[in-house]
Amino acid sequence: MYRFQIFSLSNTELKANKKFRAFYIRLALIIVLNLFIASCNSFEQGSYNCLAYEPKNRNAVSVKVSLSNSAIYVMEGEKPLLVTATCIGRQDTPTPIGTYEAFNKLPRKRSNTYGFHVSGNDVRPGKRIDTPSKSKYVGYPMPCWVEFKAGYGFHTGYVHPVPRTHGCLRIHKNVAPKFFALVDEGTPIKIAESFPEDKTIGKKIRRPKDYTDPDPKNSYMVSDKYFDDLELKGSLFERDS
Repeated sequence: MYRFQIFSLSNTELKANKKFRAFYIRLALIIVLNLFIASCNSFEQGSYNCLAYEPKNRNAVSVKVSLSNSAIYVMEGEKPLLVTATCIGRQDTPTPIGTYEAFNKLPRKRSNTYGFHVSGNDVRPGKRIDTPSKSKYVGYPMPCWVEFKAGYGFHTGYVHPVPRTHGCLRIHKNVAPKFFALVDEGTPIKIAESFPEDKTIGKKIRRPKDYTDPDPKNSYMVSDKYFDDLELKGSLFERDS
């Protein structure tokens, strides 16, 4: 009787231990899976960022864009305020080279050409000129828009490592609000094939990998929540020692 009770107790403990182990294994798998999803989707939880500094004299701020280095340099005289990667225009739709001034700053800009056809809950990508008669056109979101030439501007978007845009200059979502805050209407902008800064502050520029993220749902892209979620909280600038 005594041995039987000991044996029964051991079996019970063994079964309980197996259940606990199975539970903790499932829990661990769930945690790892969630971490993997979060780390792979930088659209929701990206870690890419670039430091930015507030200028002492906003009239001295200028912007340089190097096409060969796919880089943006926001300068106050010789001092860099923001250095970041950008995605430039394709060969057939190149980013225009020249000297410009910033104008038409729009925090919640939408494309007048490419976007979505919306009919109730049915949201499909398409061009404005192809919008069906019973659908409404909603432009593709282009937050933190800073125009430099009619139809061309800087804006939030995926930063591919190769030319990919229709001529605009895309900036990562964590950096675009800083660029938007640094550049005023009238700020000089120079776009060239290269700049001396490519060999100094732009030599080892970090580049995001947000272009590998899955596209958000169309219904999300046509909503105001898309813009709301991209607004950065707190100070945009570092303390300049």
